This record gives sequence, structure tokens and C-alpha cells, in this order.
Amino acid sequence: MCTQVLRELTDVIAKPLFIIFERPWRRGKVSENWRKASATSAFKKDKKEDPGNYRPASLTTIPGKVIEQLILDVFSKHVEEKKVIRRGQYGFIKGKSYLTNLIAFYDGMTGWVDGALFTGAW
Repeated sequence: MCTQVLRELTDVIAKPLFIIFERPWRRGKVSENWRKASATSAFKKDKKEDPGNYRPASLTTIPGKVIEQLILDVFSKHVEEKKVIRRGQYGFIKGKSYLTNLIAFYDGMTGWVDGALFTGAW
């Protein structure tokens, strides 16, 4: 409900929200209230009676989520532009995972083996 209200009032609240978000941005410190989260259980699948079918979830405030996303976007852009992370990094990189790492490794190994077989090195 709250997110729907925020969307509908975008034109009215954009400037006040800008002011609210700009202050912590310039200070380099986010409000304590925005960092607090309520822990709850989120249902995954199967029987609701089984406690193993729930996972912990952290519910944070909408302003906290917005500022977190802004910081993440700026940080990610900086890291990408400055090429801080090498190409071979797969963990915690958007669009890359252990699976893409495994595929890249497999591709490299099969290329190496194919090359060795082709040149007669084996």
C-alpha cells in the first residue's frame, strides 16, 4: 500500500524526498531509523505447517531501500568505470555466478585440451 501511495504522489513528494536523501548522501551517513529492519519469516514452498519451509526475511523501510539502491547504483557504476574488479571475478557480480564461472572454466579447459590434441602435444 505504501509503495502505491508513493508512486501516485511522485510529483508532489519528489522534491521533499530529494532533500531528505541529499542530506545523508552529503554527510556520508544514513539515518539509524533507515537501517533498522524487522525480521520475519517468509514462506518458501510445500506445507505451511513445516517450519523448514520458511526463510528469514528482513523488512526495511522504503526510504532505506531507496537510499540503498541509490548507493548501490553509484558504487556499481564507479567500480565498472574504473575497472576495479577484474574480468575473472564471478562472486557477487550481477549476471555472474558459480554456474557462469563453471561454464567459463569448462570452456577454457576444453579449448586447452582441443588445442593440445590438435597440435599433437598429447
